[in-house]
Amino acid sequence: MADIKYEIIETLGIISQSSKGWNKELNLISWNGNDPKYDLRDWSQDHTKMGKGITLTEQELVSLKKILNQIE
Repeated sequence: MADIKYEIIETLGIISQSSKGWNKELNLISWNGNDPKYDLRDWSQDHTKMGKGITLTEQELVSLKKILNQIE
C-alpha cells in the first residue's frame, strides 16, 4: 500500500473525544499535495494515526450544512 501524504491546513473543530484520547475532528486537509478538502475523522492526539472518515468538497459541505440545519 502506498504512503498517504497529508497536511492539516486548518483544524475547524473537535466534535468529540474517545476514552482512548482520540478526537473526532473536522479539518481542512490537503491529501497527497492536492487541493484541500473538508475531512471528518478520528485522529490520535499527535495526528500520526487516523481512523476511517469522510472527505467533502466545499459544495458537499454546504449541502450537508443545509441538511443538518433542517434537523432541529
